[in-house]
Amino acid sequence: MMKEILEILQKDARTTPEEMASLLGLTPAEVKKEIRRLEKEGVILKYKAVVNSEALSKEERPVRALIEVKTIPQKNVGFDRIAERIYLFPEVKCCYLLSGGYDLLLTVEGSDIQSIGSFVAEKLAPMENVQGTVTHFLLKKYKEDGDMLVGKPKDRRLAVTP
Repeated sequence: MMKEILEILQKDARTTPEEMASLLGLTPAEVKKEIRRLEKEGVILKYKAVVNSEALSKEERPVRALIEVKTIPQKNVGFDRIAERIYLFPEVKCCYLLSGGYDLLLTVEGSDIQSIGSFVAEKLAPMENVQGTVTHFLLKKYKEDGDMLVGKPKDRRLAVTP
């Protein structure tokens, strides 16, 4: 039941407990109880809107960059301490530990290219244990978190003819 409820909420967090109950063959009370449990246990952290920034005006659209960071792991804590110091910056929207040539992958957001450049030059690169960075600016988003951001999704239903 938990897996199915999470899948429904991840596709559309506005799905009501009554709609989920109908889909899953449960009562709305059972669905509400399970959702409360998942929230209490920290499985569900929050609900949020998926925003298509491509639809915003250029003045409103944030500039995003992916930044690869090479670090020196610290004794007894590995990458956790440096990752925490980095992800606490408000500019950092996502922070992941990676395999490969770089250790961390960041998604950083700013008002313009210069603000991201300043973040890298003044805050990130000078940090102790940061050995190097590579910045990639996002030019266009086509799909994010499974949601298409360009074009209209095709209706896969068959037409009903009289």
